Amino acid sequence: MWTHEHTADSDLAAEAIWAVLADIDNWPRWDTSMESVALQGAFAVGTRVAMTPQGQDAITAVIAAIAENELYADETDMGDVTLRFSHCLTRLPGGGTRIVHRLEISGPKADELGPELGPMITEDFPDAMRALLAYAAA
Repeated sequence: MWTHEHTADSDLAAEAIWAVLADIDNWPRWDTSMESVALQGAFAVGTRVAMTPQGQDAITAVIAAIAENELYADETDMGDVTLRFSHCLTRLPGGGTRIVHRLEISGPKADELGPELGPMITEDFPDAMRALLAYAAA
């Protein structure tokens, strides 16, 4: 397995950040790596999400975990590897929220492909996090 995390602390309440994460169809408004994103059903575990990354072919993810105001995760099965993206929100004792954006690459070729794919996929995590928090603050 290959993993990468990017963490940021914000003065925003978890509910404000969650509102942006749960509004999947509008992710391209803040996530510039996405050309389009469309929820294909209810916002629930097991629902498919059609995504088209900028300059790439469309992919389909499946919502793997939801805990309101705490956790969103989806998975994309690519055959030899599975990409699991998650956003974990933790309330900070003095107010505000810590958000952790994580990518886990698992599967039979994760050890081989993870070190190659992972850094390419996660290079925009800091920019995406800043954009997510700015959009949530607006």
